[in-house]
Amino acid sequence: MRKWFARLALLGVALLVAGQGTTAALAEEPAAGKKIVRVGATQSMDSMNPFLAVRLVSTSIHRWMYGYLTVPDSKTLQPSPDLAESWTTSEDGLTWTFKIRAAKWSDGKPVTADDAAWTFNKMMTDEAAKTANGPAVENFESVTASGQDLTIKLKSPQASMLENPTPIMPKHVWESVTDMANYGAEKYPSVSSGPYIAVEHKKDQFVKLQANPNYWRGKPKIDELQVIFYDNPQAAIAGLKKGDIDLIGRLQPPEFEAIQNDPNIEAWNTQGRRASYLQINHGATTTDDKPVGDGHPALKDAKVRQALHYAIDKQKLVDEVQNGLAKPADGSIVPPMYKDFFWEATGDTKVTYDVAKANQILDDAGYKKGSDGIRTMPDGKRKLEFRFSIHTDTPIEDKLAEYLTGFFKEVGITLTTKKLDSSKFSEETGVTGLFDIAISGWSVNPDPEEVMATHLCSRRPAPGGEGGGTESFYCDETFEKLYQDQLKELDRPKRAEMLKQMQERLYTDAPIIAIYYPNDLEGYRKDRITSITPIPEDKGLLYGGSGYWPFYTVDAKATAASGASGDGGSNTGLIAGIVGGVVVLGLAAFLLTRRRKGVADERE
Repeated sequence: MRKWFARLALLGVALLVAGQGTTAALAEEPAAGKKIVRVGATQSMDSMNPFLAVRLVSTSIHRWMYGYLTVPDSKTLQPSPDLAESWTTSEDGLTWTFKIRAAKWSDGKPVTADDAAWTFNKMMTDEAAKTANGPAVENFESVTASGQDLTIKLKSPQASMLENPTPIMPKHVWESVTDMANYGAEKYPSVSSGPYIAVEHKKDQFVKLQANPNYWRGKPKIDELQVIFYDNPQAAIAGLKKGDIDLIGRLQPPEFEAIQNDPNIEAWNTQGRRASYLQINHGATTTDDKPVGDGHPALKDAKVRQALHYAIDKQKLVDEVQNGLAKPADGSIVPPMYKDFFWEATGDTKVTYDVAKANQILDDAGYKKGSDGIRTMPDGKRKLEFRFSIHTDTPIEDKLAEYLTGFFKEVGITLTTKKLDSSKFSEETGVTGLFDIAISGWSVNPDPEEVMATHLCSRRPAPGGEGGGTESFYCDETFEKLYQDQLKELDRPKRAEMLKQMQERLYTDAPIIAIYYPNDLEGYRKDRITSITPIPEDKGLLYGGSGYWPFYTVDAKATAASGASGDGGSNTGLIAGIVGGVVVLGLAAFLLTRRRKGVADERE
């Protein structure tokens, strides 16, 4: 099966390459002698405004443009100095003072503590400014500046203070913005303090960035970094093979296998920072504890959720859905690359693939099989027939659904697939609760507090449907207490133990069921990129990483007079138009023109 998918992927790429005779040069022709790196992405920017942007591609680009208080260390991933060169905290853990380094904005003006204070205060007072990183300031009592000293007073101790995900913005540029909710930040060149400056953005086509000569670490090795947006992964792979782009990340196994044997491409396969899991509607409620949605009542029973867990052959999913390019999840939502925080079940706690045990649990709980082999509720009034919500046009999720349907049939449960576009999927699984089981996943940061917070009571939607950000509609007293305790614990090993207890609670109560940890699959052209350092530096990630280090350290060959690629242009939208027609005609029978999943891949 793996070879079959690989052949189809290769066929798709071949047809795409063959169809690229007429293309559009959407990014400006690079001058001869410049070092240009072009990154392909199958997701476009949602906003150039960092206060509003939530997509992974957007937050990645903003990491390349702006400084933060701290950044993950390139070797250990632990917090290290960025715009804050040092910091101190009071004995009670409620007052933090950051010394802002003597850096410059790209327009030559100094970076000051006033910039950081304005950024955080704007988020604390403007609802629109909270869109992207609002939770990062929820515990802030006040933020003030004096010279280069930034002082943050907290409502309660917060162990994750050095993991703040908020980019610091230039006050002298942004304080004139009166309508943050509708401000697209499309003024170029941007005023930035990070390695790169945005100089152009064409919606759904590309973002062009140039090296920042005022960057405090020193100017990057390359002159220009372009992010080229593709409508589908097959077109992006074709662009990589043809030389229109130099690097692409976040590939699915069939796409990755299509580049593995190309002599010009370095196929990058390493441990990833994502967890893939099933979200179970165990009784969705709003923040005032009122029921919402139409989840199957059987899923409120922890024994049913436990039986589902025992019925899943995770190794088979890894081998045959992920083509072996993942690790079965015997833990929860923190992937094993984060060794300090990763928890894995052992002994009696560990759930193994055991169909007999799953059947026994359901039998003992009173869910009897009918003459058709399908179980019913203990009162006999409703069958155990569950919906499985996935994203529209996602071959990997289609395949997963097929396997789960077979697994659950073995224990007397019917599973039917429900396909939704990204916006509808997000609405039904995170706000309205109109689902039974759904595919989900998250890219976890080096500190897992934010992904753990998506399972708090407060992350459920408000009675009117606004707010939220929940991953499971979970609201559990034990989990809540552990979360608050770890937030106040400044001893890292002790805090890590609390976070592991939270993962164990999710594992045993099963509002979600982790199924595997996908590998980080990427590729870059060896004939263009001469060096690039992953993060972490030891077998880490490139585009999919949690910091800017790979794209600060990247080096490339200078462009020739004819441009960076074979025909001198960067091909995006027109590939999806002209060439997309070739793919639809040539591969319709094989269903390979589908796009990658939306919301689950957009999450940071």
